[in-house]
Amino acid sequence: MTYIEQKRKIDFMLALIGLIVLSPLFIGIMIAIKLESKGPVFFKQKRVGIRQSHFNILKFRTMRIDTPKDTPTHLLADPDQYITKIGKFLRKTSLDELPQIINILKGEMAIIGPRPALWNQYDLIEEREKYQANNVLPGLTGWAQINGRDELPIEYKAQLDGEYIKRMTFWMDVQCFIGTIFSVLKGHGVVEGGTGMMSKEIASTKENEK
Repeated sequence: MTYIEQKRKIDFMLALIGLIVLSPLFIGIMIAIKLESKGPVFFKQKRVGIRQSHFNILKFRTMRIDTPKDTPTHLLADPDQYITKIGKFLRKTSLDELPQIINILKGEMAIIGPRPALWNQYDLIEEREKYQANNVLPGLTGWAQINGRDELPIEYKAQLDGEYIKRMTFWMDVQCFIGTIFSVLKGHGVVEGGTGMMSKEIASTKENEK
């Protein structure tokens, strides 16, 4: 049995256990969202899955219902005006991603893998194709997530996704999982609006080289 086959079984068992253990937290977050703002508790968005198929990713809703659809947060001129108070906390702690446990149980995602791109992020999808990063299940977290997350320029993010594909083993997944815990605790790589400091630094370097 290949690791990819084992990985799916491990993901299913861990996701099932996680859903049961975290059910009180799920309920608490759902109540908090409903008390603060109008709209559904969950947010569905079309994302790119394995071999560029599409699926609806699940998140806890962190924005008002009048937020422009299918627009990455970093492309909004003033994302803070749309993010709710509970939403800011959920995003900072990455708790808004927890409903993706359901996506994992359904076989649409893995625990570790390239983060699923929006269906209209054609530049990222194209870059990932160069590294065969579209040929595996997208993940709840991944190698790129613990090495910059929102701060990464698209080209470098795709390279890191490709690096994960080449090195994909059980211990690589353990490294990503542990790294994610530390990244969340430190709040690294989460940028609301703009493209992040890393992208700005790279752009500044290129400008100085002209």
